[in-house]
Order: sequence, then structure tokens, then C-alpha cells
Amino acid sequence: MSLAAALPPQTRHLFTKLRHFTDRKSLPNGKSLHAHLLKTGTFPACAFLSTTLLNFYAKCQLFSEARLLFTEIPCKDDSVSWNILINSYSQLGLASYSFSALQLFYQMLQFHSLPNSHTFAGVFSAAAVIEDVVMAQQAHCLVVKLVESCDVFVYSSLLNVYCKLGFLHEGRKVFDEMPERNSITWSTMISGYASQRLANEAVGVFRQMLFSGEEETNEFVFTSVLSAFTEPEFVDKGKQVHCLSIKNGLLNIVSVGNAIVTMYAKCGSLNDAVRMFEFSNDKNAITWSAMITGHAQSGDGEKALVLFQEMHFCGLKPSEYTLVGVLNSCSNTEEFYVGKQVHAYLVKLGFESQIYIMTALIDMYAKCGFIDDAQKGFDYLQEADLVLWTSMIGGYIQNGDNEIAINMYCRMQMEGIPPNELTMASVLKACSSLSALEQGKQIHADIVKNGFTLEVPIGSALSTMYAKCGSLDDGNAVFRRMPARDVVSWNAMISGLSQNCFGIEALDLFDEMQMEGAKPDYVTFVNILSACSHMGLVDRGWEYFQSMRDKFGIDPGVEHYACMVDTLGRAGKLNEAKEFIESATIDHGLYLWRILLGACRNHRNYELGAYAGEKLIELGSQESSAYVLLSSIYTALGRLDDVERVRRIMSIRGISKEPGCSWIELKNQVHVFVVGDMLHPEIKDIRAELWRLSKVMKEDEVCQVECGSVLED
Repeated sequence: MSLAAALPPQTRHLFTKLRHFTDRKSLPNGKSLHAHLLKTGTFPACAFLSTTLLNFYAKCQLFSEARLLFTEIPCKDDSVSWNILINSYSQLGLASYSFSALQLFYQMLQFHSLPNSHTFAGVFSAAAVIEDVVMAQQAHCLVVKLVESCDVFVYSSLLNVYCKLGFLHEGRKVFDEMPERNSITWSTMISGYASQRLANEAVGVFRQMLFSGEEETNEFVFTSVLSAFTEPEFVDKGKQVHCLSIKNGLLNIVSVGNAIVTMYAKCGSLNDAVRMFEFSNDKNAITWSAMITGHAQSGDGEKALVLFQEMHFCGLKPSEYTLVGVLNSCSNTEEFYVGKQVHAYLVKLGFESQIYIMTALIDMYAKCGFIDDAQKGFDYLQEADLVLWTSMIGGYIQNGDNEIAINMYCRMQMEGIPPNELTMASVLKACSSLSALEQGKQIHADIVKNGFTLEVPIGSALSTMYAKCGSLDDGNAVFRRMPARDVVSWNAMISGLSQNCFGIEALDLFDEMQMEGAKPDYVTFVNILSACSHMGLVDRGWEYFQSMRDKFGIDPGVEHYACMVDTLGRAGKLNEAKEFIESATIDHGLYLWRILLGACRNHRNYELGAYAGEKLIELGSQESSAYVLLSSIYTALGRLDDVERVRRIMSIRGISKEPGCSWIELKNQVHVFVVGDMLHPEIKDIRAELWRLSKVMKEDEVCQVECGSVLED
């Protein structure tokens, strides 16, 4: 017999009506009934109706009225009224309300009202929202004291808060000590491992569940374990779980199908993801988002944009996560105008306040070359986070504004925002581009200060910076201390050795790279062939060039052909270089003829140089240096008519000699100079000093001439 059935008929009737109003959240009717209870004196005399009325206000989220009503309830020894408020606050999932729930829990203990299972469920939910691990641990102590260990409901809530806060060791201890588990317990433990990218541990718990036979698997368990597979190495295990879901008849559940599509996409198995996507009859926004994000992360941005267009035509509203994937696709494909349309669309949907949306938006503008628009978005946000700072720094570097990138990093430090590995790697790249060794050393000091190791990507960026700045000893020291080296690290050191006239050492390092099992890539062979070119190793260069396709399966590109032309040109084998260019099977445009033209000038083979120069003009070269070189060759041959013709073509095509540019690092500041530029703040002093030095040089030259005349006399 229920407690409601034991009530008098009139009270039971009022209780039924109040429950009906609560379910429908009918405020006018509920308030009318509240007035009736006050008029008849039933409230607060009847504790049963009082708690039901409290539940009505709490469920309608009228917490001010509920708290006022709560103070008028005379008896607070039992946990029912406390539980109503605590759970109503915590179920909203908002920090302010969760904090109120924990305050009520403290007050409950001060009233010496003993909490029960329902109380602790609300407390643990609130602690998870505000990430209060101390509160969770204190409540855990009370649970051990007051609640039996067989209470699955309470211990599942406790396990959930530990997993959500990342305390997996404590969570696993609670999990192992539970005498009884349900599907929620298993899926919570698996999700905890999955959220920390501990796929093997998640699979271990999943297998334990299957072998124990304690609980029949359901869709929640399957979606939890599938979410753990985010790397290509786990795709086979994902396929096994996929097969098991088919066997258990769960494939038709939308959440399971979405999890499988997402798993294949994140593991880089796009073909399987597409097949699963096409097989699904009930596609929702999550399914489409998984496919769009998967293609975006795999570098196929064009396909991701096509899918987004199809999704839009299907009438499905994208989530913020979908739009992040679309914006990333616009970044990768540099589809700026599509990105602007997406920007307008997300503003229309009301997503512009989401920080991760703004981050993706700023990154899109920066990568598409519209760094001013990216800066406007960055300045619009009052409190930019680390990801945004890193995006802006990377955007400036990508657009060649390395000085501004370094200044952004300095601003970031002044605002007290600690960098991450990607930030440091980006700033080191800026130092490499500027050959700013002293600035790079300071960044290295920051890396040590912040406790970063020489793992990839920092180790690679640091060794690259030292190598490009010509500090090979420091670069090699970093390279040798790296716990694991990727192909970028090997390429940086090989390139540094090659460019600083240590060609033999570069080739030896390439041999060491192969012995350690590292697979060379496209860039590796550019560096190796460049080393052969600088050292005049024609035969060895041919061997490496042939081995690219035969041994390593890499098709030679324009850069490799250019290195071979340069190798032949430096060795004086100009006719072989000409034949090699004409037999090339790739579309090299103007690049190879330009190299041959320079080699012909160096070896004074003017006839062949004229041939290469005419090829460049015929192909419509826009490089002023090619016309200048060809004009010089015709001058040397005495063909003044051709000199005039080349200059006339140059004028007609609107080609002018590009101004020279140089820079120097002085006292941790990079000074950039362009021919004819008067913008430097100290340009007057610089020009005055140059004039003084020029005068000294002329006076010295006159003095030497006069001394020579005296000696002759």
C-alpha cells in the first residue's frame, strides 16, 4: 500500500491534482492550489502535501519561491524536502545552481538530517559540474559511513564524478570494490578511460564486462567504448566492436550508428565511415557532423564542404561542432568566401559567442590570408584563451609576419597566459624564418622554464631553429637528446648540414636515418639532392634520384628535378642538363630553365644561356631576374638588338626589378630594410652614418692611390 493511498480522500485528491500540475508544469493551476492549501490551513500542517508543493515549485524552476516555501516547512529532519531542492539544483547542470546544491547539503548536515542515496546522487552531480573534487571526496567518506556498498545507484554516481574530473585511479578503485554493477556503471568506467584517450584500458573494461556476464550490453556501453578509438592503430578493435553491435542487434539505434561513423572517421578509415554513413537510414545532425569533421581532419576539406551543403539541403540544423569542422575545412582549402558565408550563417544561428567557434573562425581568416580580419575577431574577445593566442601567432607566421608573431608571443607572456607545446613550436618557426638566433635561444630558455620536454613537436622545432640559424652544434645537441625523432627532425638536421657546407655529414646522417628505421619523405630527398649539388656529387645524386621511386615509392617533384639540374649545372654538364629538362615527365613550368640560365652565365656558355632565356620569355616568365640575366648574356655576345628586344618585352609585360630586402637582429629586435624604404624610425641616423663611412672609404681610396704614386716615383 503506497503512502498516498493512506491519506484521507480529500488530501489524496489534492495530492493527485498537484502531481498532475507538476508533470505539466502548470504554474497558474499550481499557484491556485497553493492558495487553497493556505486558506484551508492544510499547508504547512500536512507534511506530505508540503513536500509535494515544494517539488512543484522546484520542477518549475521557481527556486526563489521554493526556498521561501522550504523555510516554512516545520519538520526538516527527514531527507525528502532537502533532496527535492538539492537534486533540482544539480539537474540543471549550471555552476551557480550546483554551488547552491552543495550549500544546501552543508546546511542539511548542520540540521542533523541524514542524507540518503538520492541526496548523494545530487551532491555528486553538482560536484562534477563545478569540478569540486574535495567535496566529492568528503561526500565519499559519508557514503562509506552511511550507505551500503551494494547500493549501485550511489556508487555509480560517485564513479561518475571521479571519471568526469579525471581521477581515474580513484574511480577504478570504487569500480573494483563494487559488489554489484549495472550497465551505467560499466559505461561510466569505459567513458572515463575514453575521455582521457586511454583506449586500451577502456577495451579492457569492455572485455571484462563481456566475460563476466553480469549485465547485458546496451547502446550506452557500445557508444562509450567506440568513443575511445580515435587513432588509426585502434581501427581493428573498432571493427570488432562494430561486428559485435551487429550481432547484438544494436546497429539500428541511431546513437550506435553515429558512434561507429565517428570512430571510423577519427581513425582515418574514411572509406568505412562513408559506407556506414550511406548504409544508415536514419541520419541526424550528429551523423552528418561526424562525416564532415572526419573529412576535415583527414585533409579532404572540399568533400567536407560538399557534405555540409547536402546536410543544409536536407533541412538539418548544424551544431556548433559541425560548424567548427566546416570552418576548419575552409581553412585547409583556403575557401575564404565560403568561410564568410559560414560566418554569417553561424551568427544567424546565435553561435558567435561560443569560444571554440570564434577560435575556428579566427583560424580560418588567418589561414586564408586575411590576418586583419582575424585580428579584429581576436580583439573582439575580451579574454582570449591559449588556443586563440596560438592561432593568431600561427596565422601571422603563415602570412610571413614573423616579427609580429614574436611580438604576439611577448604580449601573451605579459598577460600571464602560459604557452603550450604548439605555441612554442610556432614561435620557434618564426625565429627560424628570421634567422633570429638570440631570440630563439630565449624561447629555448622559456621551454626549459615551462618544463616542456624535447618531445615532438618542440624538439623538432628547436633543432630546426638552430640548424636554420647556422648553430649546428646546438641543433645537433637538441637532436641527439630527443627521446623520439620524427621525419621533420631528421630533415631539419640534414638540411642544416647541407646548407652550411657539411654535405658529407648530411649524407652520413641520411644513412643513419635509414638504419634507425625512419622512412624518408619528399622533403628528405630535396635536402639530400641539394647536398649532392653543393658538393658536385653528380653520380651519387643520380643514385638518390633513381632510388626515390624504385626503393621508397616517392615520385620526384619539381624540387627534385631542380636539384638535379642544379647539380649538372654546377658540374658544367650543361648539355646534359638541357636534355634532362626536355625529357622531364612533370610540368615544371619555368623553374628548371631559370636554373639552367644561371648555370650558363656562371660557366660563360652564352649560346645555351640564350636558348634557356628565350624559353623563359616564350613561357611568359614574370621574374625580372630572368630578363636581366638574358640581357646580360646578349650584351656579352654583342647582340645589342636582342638586348633592346628583351628590355622592350620587359616593359610591355610591366616587369620591373624587385627591390632587395635584408634584416638584422640587434639587441633582441629585428630590423628590416627594403631598398628605398624610409620608414625605419632611425633612418636619418643610419643614412648619416652610411654617408660618413662612404666618405671615409673614398678618402682611404684616394690615400692609397697617392701612396702608390709616391712609391712609383
